Amino acid sequence: MAIEERSMDEVLQKASVLIEALPYIQRFNRKIIVVKYGGSAMVDDSLKRSVIEDVTLLKLVGFKPIIVHGGGKEISRWVEKSGMEPRFINGLRVTDEPTMEIAEMVLNKVNKSLVQLVEQLGVLAVGVSGKDGGMLKVEKKYADGEDIGYVGDIKEVNPKILYDLLEKDFLPIVAPIGLDDAYNTYNINADDAACAIARAVSAEKLAFLTDIEGVYKDPQDSSTLISELPVSEAKELIGSGFIGGGMLPKLHNCIDAIDNGVSRVHILDGRIPHCLLLEIFTNKGIGTAILGDKETKYYHE
Repeated sequence: MAIEERSMDEVLQKASVLIEALPYIQRFNRKIIVVKYGGSAMVDDSLKRSVIEDVTLLKLVGFKPIIVHGGGKEISRWVEKSGMEPRFINGLRVTDEPTMEIAEMVLNKVNKSLVQLVEQLGVLAVGVSGKDGGMLKVEKKYADGEDIGYVGDIKEVNPKILYDLLEKDFLPIVAPIGLDDAYNTYNINADDAACAIARAVSAEKLAFLTDIEGVYKDPQDSSTLISELPVSEAKELIGSGFIGGGMLPKLHNCIDAIDNGVSRVHILDGRIPHCLLLEIFTNKGIGTAILGDKETKYYHE
């Protein structure tokens, strides 16, 4: 009898999780969500599968997801294999012609491996780079005035190819490579690409998968994780000087996305299996949600 009761409790718990998810499924049905995929979740096979399962589920319950992926660790590995030393200035990869060639090769390889994973789960995906359909137009990016080679700053996004793929029910997977006015190939920071694409398609949500839990009031104290952060408070937080390192440009990207029409931006710990579903479909979430000051919390307690 105890076993039957326990089994019934488990069934009821699963049902309550589905009920909790229902308002979110209704709220975001047919809305575009951009997922920036990177960090440990890209190199750990079990995490990689859980992320792709999450995105596939979002697609199957009515969302319109777009994946924008990086590949930095893999690019560095192949640069070293080629006998070169990866170099960074202010967190930006110094990208000469041979490095750009390796970066494009690696990003295309990563892109098609993600397509393969999605299609194994029963959803049709199409992998594209920012070159395709003139999607990402760039100009040369400098690091504090220093020329760092073929690193692009996005100046224009043409989202037509993304809209066409979404309309035909494909899941687009984007590699962050773009062209300048002279049709030279440039590597683009994946966070920048995800943010620019989210703005261009007026995404309802933009989610960054990272290797940290979210945004902290005090980076030295993990108990100060912020679950919900209105954009005005995010700006104050930057002004306070507490935010530094890799979080600073990410937070600037989040604020930029909100200021340009994206309703919510989520910063999630990609090391937690199914972090995307936990953040989007549960009342409390697990990362940091940055939202416009007029946005409601969508809590249904």
